[in-house]
Amino acid sequence: MTVPTDQLTLRFARSMNEADQAAWDALAEPLDTPFFEWAWLKLLEDSGSAAPAKGWYPNHLLAQAEGRLVGALPLYLKWHSDGEFVFDQLWGEAASRLGLPYYPRLVSASPFTPATGLRFLTDPTVNQVRLSRRLFETIEQYCLGNGIQGAALLFAEPDFAAASEDYGFTAWRHQGYLWRNRDFATFDDFLGTLNANRRKAIRHERQALAAAGVTVEIVSGADIPDSFFPVMRELYDRTNAKFGPWGCRYLTGEFFEGLPAAFRHRLAFAAAFTPGRRQPVGLAMLAHKRDILFGRYWGAFEDIPFLHFELCYYAPIAWAIGRGIRRYDPGMGGAHKARRGFVSVSSYSSHRFFDPRMDMIFRTHIDRVNQLEKHYIDELNELLPVKRRG
Repeated sequence: MTVPTDQLTLRFARSMNEADQAAWDALAEPLDTPFFEWAWLKLLEDSGSAAPAKGWYPNHLLAQAEGRLVGALPLYLKWHSDGEFVFDQLWGEAASRLGLPYYPRLVSASPFTPATGLRFLTDPTVNQVRLSRRLFETIEQYCLGNGIQGAALLFAEPDFAAASEDYGFTAWRHQGYLWRNRDFATFDDFLGTLNANRRKAIRHERQALAAAGVTVEIVSGADIPDSFFPVMRELYDRTNAKFGPWGCRYLTGEFFEGLPAAFRHRLAFAAAFTPGRRQPVGLAMLAHKRDILFGRYWGAFEDIPFLHFELCYYAPIAWAIGRGIRRYDPGMGGAHKARRGFVSVSSYSSHRFFDPRMDMIFRTHIDRVNQLEKHYIDELNELLPVKRRG
């Protein structure tokens, strides 16, 4: 049955508790990413990680027809840009120089999760074009009616970023990484796509760990020991503490405590052990859905050469190959990813400024910014150690 869009009721919810879990997850199920599922977003709120005390004010957009949820978008009202991983200081500085307010902003994202996948969650029985129009119009009306300076759609699916431009948004390109499984049967098959020097280097790194007595295993779902979650919390804190004021310690202890009950089925851990030690010396936490794997957090109690590469790259790649997973998003940062077979790809955020002066500045300069980012992506891909045909 097709539901006419003029029968929709749209409202903003101040908590994920205002949305029915089964109804929300039915809309989120087609997405490749697991990070817009109800349990993940609710845990971020309930744990105090993405909550008003941290400057994340939930304002989730819900569209209902005849009492059932047919559209949704996670939204947060914010007075800062922390935890977004879209580094917008350039535009904030421009606003400051003009004497214009930059905040508050209405941000759509899975908080602290720089992984592509954002789009409207919609029921396919509703006319998609008309529903999208109503959702975009509601966002605009809410911002204009409440003095909100801008709206941002972070790590949007490319088609969603493109569609948003019909509603006053402009897409901003960002660099990210992705590993693709080209029907590899083994890890050695993957290594076979790299040049001889890189194959030799990776084998050396893995052999050095084995010679040091380090063993690595990946466990997922129900096989994850409960003890791994408090260890991951400690390692998350330790890793971010190394970066001082530039660390990204946004998640609370309550978040990690709640993960086993809320999200265990989507998780896997790469765990490293040393002889005579029952507790892992290092952990990397991964998430997965269908044919895609995501690297999230990692840390180690000892500074062991090459351990980071094994836990965050090689072991997850081997695990993905063994399970037919087609893509692995290892997370942001680090040109060393290119040297280990991760392709640089474009990700997108879409932005709209409601002050006409900021809108003009953004639109005037964003093409050049996007061109520079494209050049950077191309330069990183020149570092890929792939076999050259000649």
